[in-house]
Amino acid sequence: MVNYDELYHKSRLYWFYRTIILWIGYSLGFLLIDYLSVGLWMDTWETAFVAAAIVGILNALLWPILSRILLPFMVLTVGVGALLINGALIWLATNFVDGITIEGAALILTPIAMAAISTLLNALVTIDDDAVWYRNIRKQVKKIDKKKIKNTPGVIFLEIDGLSKNVLMEAVERGDMPTLKRWMDEGSHKVKGWETDLSSQTSASQAGLLHGNNENIVAFRWVEKENDNKFMVSTGLSDAPIIEKRISDGDGLLSTNGTSRSNLFSGDAEDVIFTFSQMKDIGRFYNKAWKYVFSNSTNFSRIVSLFLWDAFLDYNSQMIHLIRNINPRIVRGIIFPFVRAGANVFLREITTLALIGDILKGHADVSYVTYLGYDEIAHHSGVRDEDAFYALRNIDKQFHRVEMASRLSPRDYELVVHSDHGQTNGATFKQRYGLTLEDLVKNLLPDARIFADISPSTGDHFSDAFKAPVDRFNGFFKDQTKGVTSYIQKYKIDEKEDKLSNEDFNVMVLASGNMGLVYLTDHVDRLTYEQMNLMYPDLIPGLAKHEGIGFILVKSDLHGAVVIGNNGTYYLDDDSIEGVNPLANFGVNAAEHIRRTDCFKYTPDVLVNSLYDPEKNEVAAFEELVGSHGGLGGEQSFPFILHPSDWDLGVDLVGAEKVHRSFKTEISRLYQQ
Repeated sequence: MVNYDELYHKSRLYWFYRTIILWIGYSLGFLLIDYLSVGLWMDTWETAFVAAAIVGILNALLWPILSRILLPFMVLTVGVGALLINGALIWLATNFVDGITIEGAALILTPIAMAAISTLLNALVTIDDDAVWYRNIRKQVKKIDKKKIKNTPGVIFLEIDGLSKNVLMEAVERGDMPTLKRWMDEGSHKVKGWETDLSSQTSASQAGLLHGNNENIVAFRWVEKENDNKFMVSTGLSDAPIIEKRISDGDGLLSTNGTSRSNLFSGDAEDVIFTFSQMKDIGRFYNKAWKYVFSNSTNFSRIVSLFLWDAFLDYNSQMIHLIRNINPRIVRGIIFPFVRAGANVFLREITTLALIGDILKGHADVSYVTYLGYDEIAHHSGVRDEDAFYALRNIDKQFHRVEMASRLSPRDYELVVHSDHGQTNGATFKQRYGLTLEDLVKNLLPDARIFADISPSTGDHFSDAFKAPVDRFNGFFKDQTKGVTSYIQKYKIDEKEDKLSNEDFNVMVLASGNMGLVYLTDHVDRLTYEQMNLMYPDLIPGLAKHEGIGFILVKSDLHGAVVIGNNGTYYLDDDSIEGVNPLANFGVNAAEHIRRTDCFKYTPDVLVNSLYDPEKNEVAAFEELVGSHGGLGGEQSFPFILHPSDWDLGVDLVGAEKVHRSFKTEISRLYQQ
């Protein structure tokens, strides 16, 4: 076991040296913003060093007071308030120095520049960032009232979104995850695989893991015929609370004094931060767990600088993929790098800081957090791309910091690292065959009015929150700024179409990774195989015979649930097979998974699963994503659990609900001890 006191013990000279480096970084930040001429003016370079020193002194004196008083303001502005307060302190510092003025955008840009350059200098001169974290955590520990700390151990679940067991082990062997490797080598933890349900994506998996119930979550998005063809999206700000209400019995994984950080569902925790099912409740967004996030004046400025750097890295990655002709490859666009940085940096850093605050406070019995960066990057760059392993290296650093906090905390903690699903690589359906699933259905039903949503469900959680405001702005901007004359001449009021509602479409085609869903919405009930063959004779043969489709699921009046492939049929009710088994390449539990999904309330008229090539380990996603998950085929269905060695999670962990029960059993055992 690592002795952190020995590892991170530094002399006073070392900390003096680091202070000088920070001072230089702050000063260079002043000089950079002065050079850019965005509101900061200085007469000499010496003035920058004097101003930087005064800013440091003011931060040391005033930040602890201001952060305590203005914490709600900083939280409800999602950190922007912290930048404004930093700017105010810089403005105050300039009043003590002649030859410097600051205004406008410089009040925001200067603290970001100071943090960015200081971070860069620390890296260049090999200042030990972990030693700084350890020192800061030790300072916070001294303030803890140990009399209020519970004797029972706490449990912290650390989820890596979208990481399969196979890729985890490769990352460990490559040296990308030294913290997890050390745990395994020391024998404190063991790694165990588990198998997801058919809907191998976050809403189904987290519903099962956190609430022990993922029934009727057929995919990332679905249609509810019985509710006037309501279109449900797992991350919808209005839909996520509805889904949680359906799956929760009040006894979730976090129901007993738990905390939820950066998750899709709350697990019945009262204390939540960035939990999607609770995002509409502004009152629950603010709580004192944010205190540690803003405990240091440079924390948020540092996060913003890392955010911008990560966005730059993605632009660089896009160029490298293009030059090297790395395939499969998708067009990521100019907005995605900021979505990536939101998941891979912003949420990562906020989550870790908030969690460390929880640990040091010692009140929460069970905490559950999700790290989204790997999943977001693997979707767009590839499951085993260097970008993806870069994300894992940074996530491993977070685990190291969480471990440091748990060691220093007066309360003992058990750490569990796991994933909710994996991902499977492959060129998309459109890249392979030149048409989307929507196009294929349209060709088979030429008279249908089709609504399709096959847009990437990347990140599963928060990409919509990051992208929606930008997308709305971009759409308006593109429509309105092509030229006034051109816009006026082309606009024809008489040809303006009424906005269509779900009632105006009679076919809805949705995608969830390499799973497709076809709903025939003129009909209230789920149509049977016989009914569809009578009313839409080309649909079932056209889908089943396409080379890019592995199988389809339909309901038959005569045979019950039927899985149809190009060369064979699997009758699920009696486990009989006619011709070639269409599920042969999809795992030993494929039939059982499909049987369960067939009984869901919102299963589509036709459920479609893409091909899976076992030799190449590839699927053909119906969304435009390189790495995908949501259906069956490959590593997407096989996540992992890295658990304390004395935990007994049982055997044959198939389905998120079973994992939930195993977790609850181990938590109960800890309390009984």
